[in-house]
Amino acid sequence: MGGRSPAAGWRCALLLLLLTTMAITAAEGRFVVEKNSLRVTSPAALRGVYECAIGNFGMPQYGGTMHGVVVYPKANRKGCMDFGDSGLSFKPKAGGLPVFLLVDRGDCYFTTKGWNAQTAGAAAVLVADDRAEPLITMDTPESAGKEHLENITVPSALVSKRFGDDLKTALENGDMVNVLLDWRESLPHPDERVEYEFWTNSNDECGAKCDMQMNFVRNFRGVAQVLEQRGYTQFAPHYITWYCPEAFILSKQCTSQCINHGRYCAPDPEQDFTTGYDGKDVVVQNLIQICLFKVANESRKPWLWWDYVHDFAIRCPMKEKKYTRDCANGVIKSLGMDIDKINTCVGDPDADEDNPVLKAEQDAQIGHGSRGDVTILPTFVVNNRQYRGKLDKRAVLRAICSGFEETTEPDICLTQDIQTNQCLENNGGCWLDNRNNFTACKDTFRGRVCECPIVNGVQFVGDGYTHCEASGVGRCQINNGGCWKETRNGKAVSACSNEESKGCKCPPGFKGDGIHSCDDIDECKEKLFCQCNGCSCENTWGSYECGCGGSSMLYIREHDTCVSKVANASVGWGFLWVIFFGLGFAGVGAYAVYKYRLRSYMDSEIRAIMAQYMPLENQDTSSHQRTVERADI
Repeated sequence: MGGRSPAAGWRCALLLLLLTTMAITAAEGRFVVEKNSLRVTSPAALRGVYECAIGNFGMPQYGGTMHGVVVYPKANRKGCMDFGDSGLSFKPKAGGLPVFLLVDRGDCYFTTKGWNAQTAGAAAVLVADDRAEPLITMDTPESAGKEHLENITVPSALVSKRFGDDLKTALENGDMVNVLLDWRESLPHPDERVEYEFWTNSNDECGAKCDMQMNFVRNFRGVAQVLEQRGYTQFAPHYITWYCPEAFILSKQCTSQCINHGRYCAPDPEQDFTTGYDGKDVVVQNLIQICLFKVANESRKPWLWWDYVHDFAIRCPMKEKKYTRDCANGVIKSLGMDIDKINTCVGDPDADEDNPVLKAEQDAQIGHGSRGDVTILPTFVVNNRQYRGKLDKRAVLRAICSGFEETTEPDICLTQDIQTNQCLENNGGCWLDNRNNFTACKDTFRGRVCECPIVNGVQFVGDGYTHCEASGVGRCQINNGGCWKETRNGKAVSACSNEESKGCKCPPGFKGDGIHSCDDIDECKEKLFCQCNGCSCENTWGSYECGCGGSSMLYIREHDTCVSKVANASVGWGFLWVIFFGLGFAGVGAYAVYKYRLRSYMDSEIRAIMAQYMPLENQDTSSHQRTVERADI
């Protein structure tokens, strides 16, 4: 046996390290296979809903659905070769359903199958498992087979062996298999804010995955910052680290790839610890990025993390030997952040003690709730559920948008490159006021809802599909509240009243339903008014005119009677004279009472003054008696 190179020795040690760590992690947590549903609508024998595992490449239609017909190729059934070599094409004919290509597992990478299906015109690829086992996640290759990784856009899914066999049997029997791929419930969408995590790495020498990751940061940065600044999302970056098995802590491999005495490690960027940067350099930079986010978040500017990661990748690449802490400090200064706070957070990488920040990252790596362990880099987690698919701006934004409660999505989720506006076709089947162009159709990321609108502060109410009407104060200002209205000879009459929150009622002088019509009531013909002796009635639109015989008569509408103008005046002046005399008598009486009370008051005051200087006889007698009594004692 020949001796192994140092690089080969390190790869073996690294493999042992990773296997040991993964075994420990598996004992503590779990990996969750993210799924979507597949509904078979025909044939009847297969009709039902089945689970399938979302592939970690391509672009799953999170929040949406896809209809298609399943095709099992006559040749190249594992999809490992170009279908064009077999003369096969799966592009649908005009008016035909998209093709979901069913291929068998084995002989090549999953990404190769996806790419060959896409180039042949398939809209999605279904991979039938070749063994009876629980569903697994189809991941991307670590080394070879990456040449198509960034170009695959069709969604992919793994189906169980049993279901795959049933599909093949139906197709071989000549049945048309129609299916619906459904991602609407693949991610939770509980409320108006989406919480998401980005599990990443500062290493920029890991090949296609690192290149895809940095392209994503570059393209998604602006979108992420807008969503965060406007409060639509709550974002947090995370970094995976491993720990070195105790038996290897003092080995060269662990000392070069780990910090804090083997507690936090990362693989060598070049997979060769004899050259270039070490794994511990990556761990330190990861730690700096976590601490920068913590400091930025405390200052309520968490979006600065995106600026730092973007700028650091440009200014401090490994290829140019600039992947250093000094270069990192330069980027931090350019963003105006507090370096001292960040350095305090980073701590001492050489200390033989836990780093609380990295310890928290290792704990977060373990699955909790509905989220499984994070073992794939990079990984997006949306509302505590791992995203699967291509790390692409449009695909990830679609996943985030699917995490909003319906009708609460921000405008960026309703753009044409993200979703289709269903309200543009036949008004989405919702109510529409053609006169004023008011509609109950509200475009959402997941489709549309029929919901009566609010127009100029006025709420419309109804089922949203066939009927909506204005309600509440101000409703008559919009389409007259849906009520009848007519104008004649400059006089406008309406069946809508702002005093009522809903409904239409013909005004006095009219009769009808108040919605389509209100007809004039002929008060004269129907003998409702102007029935007094000598009265003459003339009907008008919405009212009537009543005249009394002779110019000396006056018609009183409230009492429907005629009275004499002269008598009216006599009675009026007599009534006024009574009032005047009454006021006069009241004044005289009041004056008499006033004079009497004033005279009584003056008399009492005079008597009091005289009593002080001219004592009465009875007062002297009582005084003399009291003197005698005192002497007797």
